[in-house]
Amino acid sequence: MKSGKKRNKIHVKRKPQVSLTPDKGTYVQRTHKDTLFRFIFRDKRKLLELYNAINGSSYEDTDSLVVTTLENVIYLGYKNDVSFLLDWVLCLVEHQSSWNPNIPIRGVLYFARLYKDFIERGGYNLYSTRQIPLPFPQYIIFYNGTDKNMEREVICLSDAFTVPESLNGELAVPALECRALVLNINYGKNQELLTKCKPLLDYSRFISYIRQNISKGNTAEEAVDMAVEQCLREDVLTDVLKANRKEVVGMFLDEFDDELYRKALMEEFKQEGREEGRKEGRIEGQEEGRKEGLREGLAEGSERISRLCRRLVQDNRMDELVRSVNDRDFQEELLKEYGL
Repeated sequence: MKSGKKRNKIHVKRKPQVSLTPDKGTYVQRTHKDTLFRFIFRDKRKLLELYNAINGSSYEDTDSLVVTTLENVIYLGYKNDVSFLLDWVLCLVEHQSSWNPNIPIRGVLYFARLYKDFIERGGYNLYSTRQIPLPFPQYIIFYNGTDKNMEREVICLSDAFTVPESLNGELAVPALECRALVLNINYGKNQELLTKCKPLLDYSRFISYIRQNISKGNTAEEAVDMAVEQCLREDVLTDVLKANRKEVVGMFLDEFDDELYRKALMEEFKQEGREEGRKEGRIEGQEEGRKEGLREGLAEGSERISRLCRRLVQDNRMDELVRSVNDRDFQEELLKEYGL
């Protein structure tokens, strides 16, 4: 394949330690990786400020906020979630830099565990004749990727359901729903919200500065160092950067490298899918049949490989993912293993 050089570069990136700038000799060893967003909002004061900005409320007592984050939830190698209970509102907040239409499915699974813990801690009986009082759920996604330009969007679990034509009336209404409110926090989007929460505004500006520096031809390391210096001059994320500069820089570079890695791998597997689709399409003898088969084969092949890529990344099987790019027999074994 033509992309062998890119694969070698990617493979080098997958090292167990994360190099930090400006002190290149300093490393942080992690058993998991927090996103920078989650690192900033681990502070309950900032989390309360974020909630007030979202809901237009004015809570001040941090002791009334109970953090309920599930610590063993990792999405694509990162912990990007924060959940908390405040005044009978159960709020789940996630940060995403990659667009994913399956957000509501993850929300259902997450909330199911939160409510299970809530019921067990409260000593409630699921089989009681009295209804169990449950906190009101809120699901907020803060998005700062480059794939979508919307300011806010609601994604519903019900959008993913396949409704058989045989269903009608009440039976055609899904028994399960999960609504995720997606808010774009790229600098310049949702400015009213950002101005109500300085930590969120500062985070947005920090990422914007880094992207501007990269667009000017600077390396990721140079771009983030320059952004840090600019933020310190402008009192942006000052408390976080002064106390945790190396860790913040390391987290961003980690996220940046992994984002490039995932995108490069997706392109690799899409290309594999296209080639597989073309082969399947050529089986058809007649011209129209050949075109039809090509279209279907291309779509099916690309989707199979893309789904395999996503599953391997989610399961943190990076070495096997890289190997499968070059080893078609091994790739077929993985496809069979995942039932694809």
